[in-house]
Amino acid sequence: MKDSPQLPLTDQPVMTVPVLVPLPTPTPYSYAVPEDMHVQPGSIVQVPLGPRQVAGIVWDGETDQVDATKLRPITLAFDCPPIAGDMRRFLDWVAAYTLSPPGMVARMALRAPAAFEPEAPTEGLRIGELRPERMTSARARVIALAEDGFSWTRSGLARAAGVSLSVVDGLIKQGVFETVFIPPQPVVPAPDPDYRQPELSTDQQAAVEMLLRPEGNTPAVSLIDGVTGSGKTEVYFEAVAEAIRQGRQVLILLPEIALTSAFLERFERRFGCKPAEWHSDIAPRMREKVWRQAANGDIRVVAGARSALFLPFSDLGLIVVDEEHDAAYKQEDRVFYNARDMAVVRAHIGGFPAILASATPSIESRVNAENGKYNNIHLPERFGGAALPDLHLIDMRRDPPARGGFLSPVMLEAVGRTIEASEQALLFLNRRGYAPLTLCRVCGHRFECPDCSSWLVEHRFRNQLQCHHCGHAERTPEACPECGTLDHLVACGPGVERIAEEIDRHFPDARTILLSSDMMGGIKRLRLELEAIAKGEADIVIGTQLVAKGHNFPMMTLVGIVDADLGLANGDPRAAERTFQLLSQVTGRAGRFGRKSRGLLQTYQPNHPVIQAIVSGDREAFYEREIDERERAKLPPFGRMAALIVSAANRVEAEAHARGLRQAAPRTGDIQVLGPAEAPLSLIRGRYRYRLLVHGGRQADIQGFVARMIDKGPKIRGSVRVQIDIDPQSFM
Repeated sequence: MKDSPQLPLTDQPVMTVPVLVPLPTPTPYSYAVPEDMHVQPGSIVQVPLGPRQVAGIVWDGETDQVDATKLRPITLAFDCPPIAGDMRRFLDWVAAYTLSPPGMVARMALRAPAAFEPEAPTEGLRIGELRPERMTSARARVIALAEDGFSWTRSGLARAAGVSLSVVDGLIKQGVFETVFIPPQPVVPAPDPDYRQPELSTDQQAAVEMLLRPEGNTPAVSLIDGVTGSGKTEVYFEAVAEAIRQGRQVLILLPEIALTSAFLERFERRFGCKPAEWHSDIAPRMREKVWRQAANGDIRVVAGARSALFLPFSDLGLIVVDEEHDAAYKQEDRVFYNARDMAVVRAHIGGFPAILASATPSIESRVNAENGKYNNIHLPERFGGAALPDLHLIDMRRDPPARGGFLSPVMLEAVGRTIEASEQALLFLNRRGYAPLTLCRVCGHRFECPDCSSWLVEHRFRNQLQCHHCGHAERTPEACPECGTLDHLVACGPGVERIAEEIDRHFPDARTILLSSDMMGGIKRLRLELEAIAKGEADIVIGTQLVAKGHNFPMMTLVGIVDADLGLANGDPRAAERTFQLLSQVTGRAGRFGRKSRGLLQTYQPNHPVIQAIVSGDREAFYEREIDERERAKLPPFGRMAALIVSAANRVEAEAHARGLRQAAPRTGDIQVLGPAEAPLSLIRGRYRYRLLVHGGRQADIQGFVARMIDKGPKIRGSVRVQIDIDPQSFM
């Protein structure tokens, strides 16, 4: 490949600018600006980098002290709105906070390179003065439609008139239509803030008043803490409506936007149209349109997954984080960040409000609300007088399942009564597949992943054994690979597929739907099945944690938790909080439309504080206890933590590097380093993993401490990789 063109010789001084490229670089690179090119901070440009051409962002600050004539020039300045100053400050802040290369953070804002150039106009048709020599009924329908003077696409006109394309083509040949170019249309219409005024309860109206007319120096961040079914969405919709009236853009973050078609429909009922969507399941062409139209202001509202936080909005005026407690907001790949926390920062830098909403707020958000850092808005009752489900424990020591089963007779009886009443039952187990472990009865051989330190999960419907960490899959064998014995492989423990099999034995005539993220058909199938449940087209629903994602099922009156103890038996400091949140959210699916409902929790630990807090409905006692324990242990939000994950192709190399980092840790009294220790998942995708945990007080400079560790520690060589996770959510 030829070198980049050199700048022409001139007496005029050559302008130079820093350009941040989407690569793991610590600082921007300097480039020269050709005389005939205009760029400014935020301009998206194409620059030469080695033998390649890459996209980058003209950044703020000074350039390197290098002779401008020796710098390579910018190749192209894209015809694209520049990245706004507050967005650039946000990207810098994220990089500094997460200790990530700024270029990798900028990469998240440049996710749609085909959108950097304006979208080409569409070729269309507009009716002229001429009319066809011979008029047919089909031609008459086409002309009648087109006589409104608007422009039409060729296929759109044929479809609207109910004729074939050949009819339209014949009229074009006779000169009835002239060719025009139609500018790109917004992917969604502009929402109307006054399309349908909601009927709000007294509590909801008071909450809206607190959001829209805060008193005094009320913080710009609000936490809507309301029980399941209390109408939190309708409350923050009024803040969305106000932002739209002010001509501002709005971002609504949801943990599972690809599944929540019900949310999109609720938005459409309120505002007359759906919001634009942003998540991994939308087509590349649509991603480009959404990115471009967010940048030029054509889109007013985006509902998206965590990555939508890095869309280059032209005039963002409100961020809503729904289900703010959800672990899906934490990204643990390349740049480790929590979208909930980054949303608060994005709003602060931009000078506009942020709203967090949850029925089970995170401990961090609860403490911030109690301390006055967040505006605390509480909705204590369900909308319309609907009652929360009556919750009861099933002590599995007293009412055990039948041999070979996993459902207590008490649970099965409740499911049967629910079906007889023409209502729906939900059975929840947060474990995919048929069984988490398969072993040989004869020799004891256990099937494990060759590339991860985890058992292979049996998926009986697909006749597969699969690793849920790296994706490795193999056919379920008939004989043990260790001893060769036929028909002696046994499944240990239940997954949702096994619960579905048990339900089918007891209720063969019931309409049963199994919901799991790894079922065949992907997101499209899941959406269709969720719609079917909402319409009452299922009697029994069996699902994993995706059923807890804010769905509304009008006929759901029974929720059964198959294993309420799952998640309580590990050393994760957030285990109690997560279990409380998940079980509260799942049981909250019942009785949301006024029907009398109940929840049953199968447990071997009926006296566990988390189980007792859920069943008693005393959420305040749980929060008080959990916050007190966090404060005494100086765990977040009363302390700060960072994790360093060292991985390598062999165990010795990974351990040696981890120990070298530990030895390089600065000696300080307020920060301590725990480890290194093998990670609970010590092998993933063929890489051996060691973890170090950095723990300090609330005011500790964790980032500075970790940066010094990395700087003074051993240089990264061979297959070694080091990942930094500030404010870790996972300890695996």
